[in-house]
Amino acid sequence: MSIYADHISKSYNGVPVLSDFSLILPDHGIVGLSGPSGCGKTTFLHIMAGLISPDSGSAHGMEGIRTGVVFQEDRLLPWLTAQENLNLIVNNQTHTLQWLHSIQLSDKADSYPSELSGGMKRRIALARALAYDCELLLLDEPFQGLDDALKVTMYELVRRAALAKPVIMVSHDIIELNELADQIYQASGTPMTVKKTR
Repeated sequence: MSIYADHISKSYNGVPVLSDFSLILPDHGIVGLSGPSGCGKTTFLHIMAGLISPDSGSAHGMEGIRTGVVFQEDRLLPWLTAQENLNLIVNNQTHTLQWLHSIQLSDKADSYPSELSGGMKRRIALARALAYDCELLLLDEPFQGLDDALKVTMYELVRRAALAKPVIMVSHDIIELNELADQIYQASGTPMTVKKTR
């Protein structure tokens, strides 16, 4: 079943953030979305994730599907270690350790979020979403805080996930989008409008 934003409108305090907005997602691959802060990108992601409801229109094709999300905030549980945060999703200690190895954090398995750098927490948040058995993946600035070498490692994990599902990736970094995205949309607004640039 196709997933798409179907004539979505959303306002806050009378100010339209999205107005009759539509976007069709591919069956798989990465859709990149770039644009200035406050133009509606995160609101769009939250509607697609079912976290907020549109004033009108709908996120079509979302009925009964599982969605993985990386928020702008890492949202790790502070009372759990890196390994425990990941294992909440993976639910298999061996596979969890494999994920930690793949994001180069095997030596931080028993560290709590307060003991990790911003980039380390970001990698765990991204790995948690990638490990989730979902049909749609939504990434909001997923690589913030990572140096170039670590980005390359994480790029490959995202590419692998996108072989089997659609991924929407919001980023201010056009280099990231050119490196990863199969389709790129430049957003402006509000209300948000998009122009396909690739």
